[in-house]
Amino acid sequence: MEMKTMVDEEINMHEEMRRAFALLSGKWKLEIMWLLNQRVYRFGELRKAIPGITQHMLTVQLRELEADGLLSRTIFAEVPPRVEYEITQKARGLGPTMEALTAWWREYGKSVPIKPSARGRKSKIA
Repeated sequence: MEMKTMVDEEINMHEEMRRAFALLSGKWKLEIMWLLNQRVYRFGELRKAIPGITQHMLTVQLRELEADGLLSRTIFAEVPPRVEYEITQKARGLGPTMEALTAWWREYGKSVPIKPSARGRKSKIA
């Protein structure tokens, strides 16, 4: 049996992190995950909670997060049908990352210039 060197068995962390970043890439995914980390949401509630997102883009982002196992979608057999979204146990593992980002923002957020959103649905909040 041939002996493998440590180099052969090493994980390429750059490639692995690229895969991790890809799971959460997209303009809205982190915001969706942050909201779902707090509670279960219905589609309409998410759309209202995220100024600027279109119905189509919210649907696309939710489908991708579900396909990646980061959120679950529950359909209730009612008329009209009710659909709820919640993060999965796998996504709950990102909780410390979300908490670290929140702490970082509390410390440095005021130093970040506010950029107007030029795309998507306009916020109704004045």
